[in-house]
Amino acid sequence: MKLPGLWLCVSFGCAASRGPSCLSAQFRRPGDFILGGLFPFGKDMGTALPGHVTPVPSAPRLFMDGLIWALGMRFAIDQINNSSSLLPGIRLGYDMYDTCFEPLVALQPSLLFLTRNGTTGIGILCNYTEYQPRITAIIGPHKSDLCLLTAKLFSSFLIPQVSYGASSETLSNTELYPSFYRTVPSDKNLVEAVVMLLNQFGWNWIATVGSDDEYGRGAQALFLSMAGNNNICIAFEGFIPTDLAEPNARKQLEDTVKLINSTKVNVVVLFAYSLPAQALLEHSIRMGLGKKVWIGTEAWMLSDVAAYTPNIQSIGTVLGFVSRTGTVPGFQEYVAELFSSVEQEKFCQQSRELSRLMNTEVLDTHCQQCDHVTLGDIWPLLRVTMVQPVHMAVYSVAHALPPKGQLISFRFDQSHGTNTGYKLIFWAWRDGTLTYLPVGDYDQSLYIQKSQIQFHTADKKEPTSECFRRCQPGQFRRIKGFNLCCYDCTDCSENTFWKGELPQDLEIHCSPCPQHQWAPARSTQCHERTERFLFWDEPVAVALMTLMALTAALSCLTALLFLKHLQTPLVQVAGGGRNLFALLWLLLQSLSCCLYVGRPSAGLCVVQQLSYALCLNGCFSTFVPKALEISLLTEFPRCAPRLLRWVTHGRAWLLVAASLLTQALLCFCHLHLGPDYLVADYKSLPSEVVLVCGTQSWAAFALLHGYNSCLAFVCFLCTFMVQTPAKRYNVARGITFATLIYFIIWIFFVVVFATLRTVLRAVTQICTIQATTLGILASYFVPKCYIMVFRPDLNTGDYCQNPKGKKMLTPLTPPGSAGKGCPKF
Repeated sequence: MKLPGLWLCVSFGCAASRGPSCLSAQFRRPGDFILGGLFPFGKDMGTALPGHVTPVPSAPRLFMDGLIWALGMRFAIDQINNSSSLLPGIRLGYDMYDTCFEPLVALQPSLLFLTRNGTTGIGILCNYTEYQPRITAIIGPHKSDLCLLTAKLFSSFLIPQVSYGASSETLSNTELYPSFYRTVPSDKNLVEAVVMLLNQFGWNWIATVGSDDEYGRGAQALFLSMAGNNNICIAFEGFIPTDLAEPNARKQLEDTVKLINSTKVNVVVLFAYSLPAQALLEHSIRMGLGKKVWIGTEAWMLSDVAAYTPNIQSIGTVLGFVSRTGTVPGFQEYVAELFSSVEQEKFCQQSRELSRLMNTEVLDTHCQQCDHVTLGDIWPLLRVTMVQPVHMAVYSVAHALPPKGQLISFRFDQSHGTNTGYKLIFWAWRDGTLTYLPVGDYDQSLYIQKSQIQFHTADKKEPTSECFRRCQPGQFRRIKGFNLCCYDCTDCSENTFWKGELPQDLEIHCSPCPQHQWAPARSTQCHERTERFLFWDEPVAVALMTLMALTAALSCLTALLFLKHLQTPLVQVAGGGRNLFALLWLLLQSLSCCLYVGRPSAGLCVVQQLSYALCLNGCFSTFVPKALEISLLTEFPRCAPRLLRWVTHGRAWLLVAASLLTQALLCFCHLHLGPDYLVADYKSLPSEVVLVCGTQSWAAFALLHGYNSCLAFVCFLCTFMVQTPAKRYNVARGITFATLIYFIIWIFFVVVFATLRTVLRAVTQICTIQATTLGILASYFVPKCYIMVFRPDLNTGDYCQNPKGKKMLTPLTPPGSAGKGCPKF
């Protein structure tokens, strides 16, 4: 397999000079056992930020590392097939697909791998122990996000899966992912190494950034927990987007750089894949972040970030850990020979025939753009891209196949992972060329060759990054973890304050303001609360008082008009002098709105509900005799002669007086059970105390206002079914509509009133009083005023009598009960 140096150079030149090859046909081969491969061949460069261009030599969308890993799998399988000792008499096949770093793309070939051998359907069984899928085992994928998706799928079918790059600690759970293995250490080992590195250099004031994916979130969460236990203070922690095409991706990156700069830290730990890491570094350079010490991982340090990021040398010093894996002997020569072969027509024809044996029409997500890659494009990365994890993954599967029969290879620990240790590498720039210089090793303990590290600082010395900052006035220190230096400066919330005068090594919380005081956020002192109620000069109060004046004026004008026409048939049929009594109470009810404006007091709160209930009762009590009179004449004509004297003339005033007396007694009960009281509400408004009348007992409230509701209901029942012949006046209709409007208003009032605790409670009561007063005036009194003013010709006995001069309800009226003028109904 090894090629002489001269032949290698000749192959290099030939492969780099020819046209399209058949490299894309090298990722499918039949065999006795088929191994599936999931590799990131493509990366969508369309996701780059505006103005962010990352050139790739020949294939703009090709991810070179993914291609190299796929070739590593092919190399390992060819080695095994050519071996006479590992699997004699057995030939391994392979079927590799592109994941494009996308879960949906990776899911398509994964479902194909699960199909029953020889078919294109997936068997639905209760027990998959004897299930024979199309694929024996799966190599990959690379990212933790994709493995979390595919591992659940393959574990359900008990298909072994060996990843060569997923390091999330979540995947160590063998109960959730029983058939998942990996040939790289977990993030827990990586984080332990990073913490040891920070401790050896004395860097205890750092910023940490992770990509917003499973790898970044998981690694950063582990790091934060370990850092707190090792007296490492986190000045800033944040995430950067993985989808750089999102509308707010640029702003999120810029905000991250600004926040890092504001912390004054000199060390930044970055857990991210290549594209998000490259975007953050580019923004750091463009925004002039300054030279920092960047602690990285192989997820981005060994990629093409440095090669394609302009002015990358200005970011400062880059240190990081990569898996301590050895080289794969013969791999570079194998790749060079393969690139030479894919230019030969005979080799390509054989490759396409072998590929067609794998039923290529099922799915076609292979590396189509690979045909345009030359050996010159891929050669620089062959020396740095780690292929050994892929090589180990293939061999671990081979050891589990017959005749070996080992279900778990000796390379894996109890968590189905490997801990090969790490190398600490340093980005060394020599004549503008990047060199990955090993400067340390980690295996349970960390060894660093500090003399090999040349820090990119003004004095070329090791920078310091220690915690020293002071919270501003109005902020308090919230300690994170167990070390005192790791804290956040948090603004005091509303109604709390802190002057920030105590020593900085103490955790101090903001002090709450007294109840009668308030403070805005981030305040150093409290202020006296101002009282809040319905002021006389407020626009809403002025509007309501204007409406009250108009309502009171309307009540007075109506009373004067009724007094002038008191002896007319229309006024007499409506109740005569009782109308003036009702209008007087409506006037008082309207004027009672003044009780709700201005600073409330305990006495005013008691009077408010009593005045409304008593005034409304004074009006409704005058409707009761008329409603009963109408009911007797229409529903009980036989009893009418005997009972009408109790609801007409002077005895009607007895009913009015009895009703008022009953309401007065209920007012005393309300005072005894629980009258309204003055409430000082400190919670509804941030800087004011709301003075409002609160309801002490809803039972007393219901008792006080329930009597009026009963009177209104009785009046409604007595009048709503009464009908009058055409062209005749109907006094019952006015009572019906007046009580109906009252019920509608009170339904809304009770619902709103029960939920309000602000000045709107007083506004609601005023609106209810005015609406009730205007409703009664408009439905009962105004129609009569209209007849008296504009239609005096109807205010006669003829309008109230039929042509024969008898009462309108002649068939139902007892003999001798007819009289002159309008009938009393």
